[in-house]
Amino acid sequence: MNILNKKYILLPIIIVFVFGFLSFSHAQGLQNAFSADGDLKTVGEGGGIKTDVDLNIFIGTLIKTILSIIGVLFLIMMVYGGFLWMTAGGNEAQVEKSKKLIIAAIIGTIIVVSSYAISYFIIEKLSQATLLNTPASG
Repeated sequence: MNILNKKYILLPIIIVFVFGFLSFSHAQGLQNAFSADGDLKTVGEGGGIKTDVDLNIFIGTLIKTILSIIGVLFLIMMVYGGFLWMTAGGNEAQVEKSKKLIIAAIIGTIIVVSSYAISYFIIEKLSQATLLNTPASG
């Protein structure tokens, strides 16, 4: 038997043994899962997820999610533009297309981040001004 064939036979056996061992070691925690305050009861009740979330927390989470998606889109556009540039092979039209794509991605991200920074600054200053000028209830 060739050494190459031994690797292909031995590797799946090792992987199955390691993952099998790991799954059995986690299975011992199931004895408490069916108790009155166990994990399955928590999952059945909604997994401990809060349903009474304030509007400002919801909007903040939404903004963070949108900014994260924009960051991922920026990364994808930069990688795609770089890929087009690297595979242009001397084709000037493709190089120009990739340059325009990279510049558009950078400008778009700068616009989004700066608009977020400006709005955050304005809202922060307004909230400080209104909180300082609020009369004390007594």
